Amino acid sequence: MRRGYSSSIAVLVWLVLVCSCFEPTRLQAQRAARTDPIEAAALNAILGRWGKQAKRSPAWNISGEPCSGAAVDGTGLDGNNDFNPGITCVCSFINNTVCHITMLKVYALNVVGQIPSELQNLTYLTYLNLDLNYLTGPIPSFIGQFSAMQHLSLGFNPFSGPLPKELGNLTNLNLLGISLDNFSSGLPEELGNLSKLEQLYIDSSGFSGPFPSTFSKLKKLRILRASDNDFTGKIPDYFGSLTDLEDMTDNHVIKLIRTTSGYIELAFLYSNGFGMKVKLVKITDVLNTMTRIVGDIVNGSSSLASIGNLTSLSTLILRNCKVSDNLGAVNISNLANLILLDLSFNNITGQVPRSILTLDKLEFLDFSYNQLTGSFPSWATESDLHLNLVANNFVLDSINDRTKLPSARHSLLPWFSTMYIFHSSSTLADCGSNRYMTGSDNTMYDVDPTDLGASSYYVTGETRWGVSNVGKFNQAPNGSNIIYSSNQQFQNVADSELFQTARMSASSLRYYGLGLENGNYTVVLQFAEIVYPDTQTWHSLGRRVFDIYVQGSLREKNFNIRKMAGGKSFTAVRKSYTAVVSKNFLEIHLFWAGKGTCCIPKQGHYGPMISALSVTPNFTPTVRNGVPKKKSKAGAIAGIVIGASVLGLAALFGISMLTKRRRRLARQQQELYDLIGQPDVFSYAELKLATDNFSPRNILGQGGYGPVYKGTLTDGRAIAVKQLAQSSHQGERQFVAEVATMSAVQHRNLVKLHGCCIDSNTHLLVYEYLENGSLDRALFGDSSLKLDWSARFEIILGIARGLTYLHEESSTRIVHRDIKASNVLLDTDLTPKVSDFGLAKLYDENKSHLILTFLIDHCSSGYLAPEYAMRGQLTEKADVFAFGVVALEAVSGRSNTDNSLEERNIYLLEWAWGLYEEKQPLRILDPMLEEFDTEEALRVIHVALICTQGSPHQRPLMSRVVAMLTGKAEVAEEVRKPSYVVTEWQQLRGENSSCTTSSYSGSTTLGFSRQREVDPLTQSPTITGASDEIEGR
Repeated sequence: MRRGYSSSIAVLVWLVLVCSCFEPTRLQAQRAARTDPIEAAALNAILGRWGKQAKRSPAWNISGEPCSGAAVDGTGLDGNNDFNPGITCVCSFINNTVCHITMLKVYALNVVGQIPSELQNLTYLTYLNLDLNYLTGPIPSFIGQFSAMQHLSLGFNPFSGPLPKELGNLTNLNLLGISLDNFSSGLPEELGNLSKLEQLYIDSSGFSGPFPSTFSKLKKLRILRASDNDFTGKIPDYFGSLTDLEDMTDNHVIKLIRTTSGYIELAFLYSNGFGMKVKLVKITDVLNTMTRIVGDIVNGSSSLASIGNLTSLSTLILRNCKVSDNLGAVNISNLANLILLDLSFNNITGQVPRSILTLDKLEFLDFSYNQLTGSFPSWATESDLHLNLVANNFVLDSINDRTKLPSARHSLLPWFSTMYIFHSSSTLADCGSNRYMTGSDNTMYDVDPTDLGASSYYVTGETRWGVSNVGKFNQAPNGSNIIYSSNQQFQNVADSELFQTARMSASSLRYYGLGLENGNYTVVLQFAEIVYPDTQTWHSLGRRVFDIYVQGSLREKNFNIRKMAGGKSFTAVRKSYTAVVSKNFLEIHLFWAGKGTCCIPKQGHYGPMISALSVTPNFTPTVRNGVPKKKSKAGAIAGIVIGASVLGLAALFGISMLTKRRRRLARQQQELYDLIGQPDVFSYAELKLATDNFSPRNILGQGGYGPVYKGTLTDGRAIAVKQLAQSSHQGERQFVAEVATMSAVQHRNLVKLHGCCIDSNTHLLVYEYLENGSLDRALFGDSSLKLDWSARFEIILGIARGLTYLHEESSTRIVHRDIKASNVLLDTDLTPKVSDFGLAKLYDENKSHLILTFLIDHCSSGYLAPEYAMRGQLTEKADVFAFGVVALEAVSGRSNTDNSLEERNIYLLEWAWGLYEEKQPLRILDPMLEEFDTEEALRVIHVALICTQGSPHQRPLMSRVVAMLTGKAEVAEEVRKPSYVVTEWQQLRGENSSCTTSSYSGSTTLGFSRQREVDPLTQSPTITGASDEIEGR
C-alpha cells in the first residue's frame, strides 16, 4: 500500500516538473512571436504621417502589438470595412517567433499626403491597397523593391510625374491598379516583364504614346482597362495572341482575336476617348458567351459582320466606332437577349428592319447619326422602345409622318427643325430649374424641370424652345438623375441661384431655339461644376469632358468646366458665341465623346452638363414676345423718336428703293426654302467681310469654275467660298434649284455645301472648310502631314465610299467627272471628303466642250478614262477609272505624271503596270512608308489596277470596290494590263505641260459629256424627302 502511495507521489512530482519546464517554453514562444520591430516602427510612422490609426478595438490595436488579433486570425482585408486601416501578418518566420507584415490596406479614407519613405521598410508586402485617397507626388522608385508583391492598387489618387520603370521588377505581380491618377508620360517598357500579370487598370491616368511592344509578353493578362488616355498609333497586333483576355464585370476589357491579315477581329474595349487606331473587322461566335460588349473606338474602320451570331448579348454599344456596313447584313432577330443596342455615330447604311420588334427584351435602340435610308419605319410609332433615329437619310411617305410620334417618348426626329415658323427672337432657360428666374439684368429665364429619360425630349408650351436627351448611364441603369441641385453659393457670378440646378446627359444633350426670327444671335452658355467638391478627397478627382457645338459648328473640343474655372467647382463659367439663324431654328449640342472619368463620386457621373443658356438677337426684332425685357430709358427713346422724325422724309426714297430689292431677295430666299435641302442663304456683304473683300491672300485654289477663298464668318465658322465665273450664271431659280439639290447630298466622305449667295449678279457657293487641305498637297506638296499606311488606306476607302454614295445610294445620282487628288480634302482627323461634285449642272450643256478642254489642259488628263478623253463618253465608270489613279497616287506617293523622271517612268499607270507584270507590285509603294500591311497593300494595288481597265464594262461599280477593299468581296488574283496605251491619249494634254499642287483644291473643274449616257445630277422620280444635316463628332 505504501509502495503504491510512493509511486503516486513520484508520478505527481514528475508531472509538476514537466509542466514547470513546459510553461516557460510556451510563454517564451508566445512572447517571441512579435512583429519585426523595424516594420512596427515603419507602420506607426506611415499611419502617423497620414493622421490615421487602427480603430480602438480588441481586434487590432496599433498602440500594442501590430501582428495580433485580426491581423493574424484570418479575418481578411478585402471587403471588411471594420478593418481599415488594416494589416495582415505571417508569423511563421524564425521558428514562429517573428511576424512580418504582408498586407496593408488604407482604403477610401481620404488620406492626404505622399507615400512615406518608411513604406520601403515593409519588405515582405505581397498586397498593398491605397485606393481612393488623396496621395500626391510621384510614385517612389523604391516601389520596385517589393519583390514578393502580388497585388498593387494605387488608383483614384492624384499621383503625378512619370510612372517609375522599377515597377517592372515586380515579377510576381498579378494585379496592378493605377486608374484615375495624373501621370504625365508613356507606359514604361519594363511593364512587359510582369509575366504573371492578370489584371491591369490604367484608365483615366494621363498616359500617352504607343503601347509598349513588350506588352506582348503579358500572356496571362485577362483584364485591361485603358479608357480615357491619349494613346497613339494602332493597337498592336500582338494583342491578338493574348488569348486569356476575357469579359469581366462592367466590361472594362479588351477581347482581341488575331486574323490572317494581321488586324484584330474584335477590339472589345471600354475605351471611351481611346486614341488608338483600331479595326473591327469581324465579331465571331467565339464571343457568344459575352453578355455585354462596349466600345467607343476612334481612328479606325469597323464592320458589323457576325454580330448576329452573338445570341447571348444583352448590351451592344459600338458607338462612334466608324462602323461602315449595311444594317441588312446583321440578322438582328437572333439577338433575343438584347436589352440595349447603340450603333450611333457611325456610317451604317441600309434600312431599319422590322424584325427589331421581335426582340421582346429590347428597351433602348439608338441608330442616330448614320446613313440609314428608305421610308421612315412606321413601327417607330407603335413601339415602346426608347428610340433615337435622328440624323439619317429617311424619306417621309406622307406629311402625316411628322405628327405620329407620341409626346415625350422618342427623341427629336429629322424634321423637327422644319415644324415651326418664326414667332420669337430669344431663348432663355435655367437648366433643370422648376422655377422662373430673373437675372440681375432683369432677364427672365424659363423653367426647365422635365426629367428626361434615356431617349426623350421636351418642348415648351409656347414652342419657343425644346430640349432632348440621348444616352443611358450604363453603370447606373436605374438612375434618372439628370437634374442636380446644390445650395452652394457660386463664385464669379452675380446670379448665384441660376447655377443651383443643372441638366446632365449620358451622351448627347441638345437645346433648340424654335421659330426664331432669322438673323445673327448671341448664344451664352453658363456652366458650373456642382458634382465634384473642392476638397482634398478622391471625390474631387472627377473630370467632366465634352464637346460643344452651336448650329452644327464645333466651338469647344474637350471642354472641361473645372479646368475653365481654374480648377474650381461651384465657380461660374460663361461662354459666348455668335450664331446665324437662317431657317428659324437654332441648335446647341453638348456631346460626350468618351473622355473624362465615369465613376466619381459614384457610378454614372459623366457627360455634358449645363446650368443656364440664353439666345438673344443682335438686331432689332420684328416680333416682341420673345425679347427679354430691360429697364427702359425714356431719354434715349425720346431722342430716337426725334431723330427718326427729322430724317424720315429724307429716308423715304431710299426705303422705297430698298424695299423693292429686299422683296426680290426675299422671294428668292423663299424659293430656296421651298426646295429640298434648304441650304443657308448668305448675303454678299457677309461673305465679302468673311473673305476680307475676297483678298488674293485668302485664295485656296483656282479652277475652271473660278477661285476658292477661305473665309471666317462672324460666328467664328471657317468656310470655303467658291466664286463662280461669269460664264457659269444661269437663271436664278434654276441656280437655286440646283444648289438646293446639291446641298441635300450629304455623306461623311463628301464636302458639305452650306449654302450660296445670289445677291446681284454674283453667284457664290459656301462649303465647309477642311483644315488639312487637299490630298495632292499632303502627298506631293509642302504639307507637314505625314501619312502612314493606315491613314492612306482609310483615305482610299473613304473616297470609295463617297463615290458609292454619289453613284448608287443618294436619291440624287451624280457622276463626279473630275475625281483627282486635288478634289479630295482632308479634315482634322484625315477623313477624306470628295469636293466639287454636281457643279457641271450649273453650266449650259452647249459649253461642255470648253469644260472638257479645260480638264485636258489643266492637270486632269491623267485621271480621265480613255472613253471620256477621246470620245466624250461619260458614265459613272469614268469616276471609277479616276479613283483607280488616285488610289495608286496615294499608295505610291507620286503624281500620275512626273516629267522629272526618265521617260519610261513619267506616267504612273505605265510604271505601275510594268512593276505589276514584273511580279513586283509592292515596289509601287511609297518608300517613305516605314511599315504597312502587306495583304492590305496588295489588295489596294489590285483593286486600283482593276479600276483602270480600258473598257468601262470591265471596271467594277464603286460599291464593289468598297467590298473588295474591306475584304468582303474577292479580288482577282491576276489582273491583265488593258489594251489601251497611255501615250495615245496623253497627247491631248501635251508632253511638256506640268501640274502644280494647291493648298486646298487646286482645280475645281468638272467635265461635261458631249455624249451623255448618265445624267450626272438626276433626281430619282420615286424618292422624295429631306436629308439631315450631319454634324461633326
